[in-house]
Amino acid sequence: MDSDVAVIGSGPAGIATAIASALKGFRVTLFDSRQPPIDKPCGEGLLPEAVRALGTLGIELNSRLAFQFFGLRFSDELSSATAEITQGQAFGLRRVSLHRLLVDRATELGVRFRWGTRVTGFNSQGVIASGEMFPCEWIVGADGQHSAVREIARIGRRYTLSRFGFRRHYKISPWTNVVEVRWGDRCQMFVTPVSTDEVCVALLSSSPQMRIDRALDQFPDVASRLHRVPAVAAESGTVTALSCATTVARGNVALVGDASCTIDGIAGQGLSLAFQEAIHLAEALARGDLGYYKSAHRRVTRTAILSTLLLLVMDRSNWIRRKALRLFARDPGLFSKMISIHTGESSADVLGMEEIFSLGWRVISA
Repeated sequence: MDSDVAVIGSGPAGIATAIASALKGFRVTLFDSRQPPIDKPCGEGLLPEAVRALGTLGIELNSRLAFQFFGLRFSDELSSATAEITQGQAFGLRRVSLHRLLVDRATELGVRFRWGTRVTGFNSQGVIASGEMFPCEWIVGADGQHSAVREIARIGRRYTLSRFGFRRHYKISPWTNVVEVRWGDRCQMFVTPVSTDEVCVALLSSSPQMRIDRALDQFPDVASRLHRVPAVAAESGTVTALSCATTVARGNVALVGDASCTIDGIAGQGLSLAFQEAIHLAEALARGDLGYYKSAHRRVTRTAILSTLLLLVMDRSNWIRRKALRLFARDPGLFSKMISIHTGESSADVLGMEEIFSLGWRVISA
């Protein structure tokens, strides 16, 4: 059966795009060479923008499905600052559970899944998969940061840097109702509550040799809580990067999620961006105007990229990180304002130009 939209890649970005397109009345087929359930190592926190976008797609999160958290805490060996989430809701949710919710919603809307089917090419008429042509009008690449769709469409990528991420779940009741971001020497450890009896511990580092057990030496508070606590599953890892495609649409091809723009995991915004992009892309397809999607994509990702760059500066310099965290600890209002922008609770415009220019000096003198 012909489709209006062929989505290549069935991670959260791809399924969200399929859902959003189906809600616009399109017939959608989704292709993936893998079989479900599909997992990916990540921090597993869903910020308010992601939760709102899921609601737009018809997936309402609540405390029965996920663990609600109420803020973010940044800390190192000297300082700690906490910001509450005051607008919207945020949840911790296992990645495989999120994937199941997305698949169920897409199936409910009539999206057709072609699991175990590898796409080897496409043209203006449709996609070629398993030696067969599948006619379609629009082609969406949602196949991750090493996107084959992007390569076939000859769309370049602006690359900044890459780091390494690892994740492990522990069978323990959460000891906090916030996501903890612990800063160490060129690494960060995230602790996210994902259920009433389980936490997700994620590590980001510039070293491919660093692992969670080794990194715990830098975070004695977390190490003491996890001492003799059983791990739910083996540690898993991935590469996280900051990179953007030179364009997100060409001809009848559009890119979404990590295929279009990869945000380092330090920001925790990958899913938020993917869901927003999916909604804007579906609107662009309905208008028959991918230029609309290009503009929306720039608008959605701009603040996230800037936030990520600032956080990576803190990662690369212990001196700047200590100064910044000391400032945030002394001025909780500023930290809350920064986090409200980061989580999408308020616009970056709430920081006036004078405050932006003075922020650097305040960090240096903290």
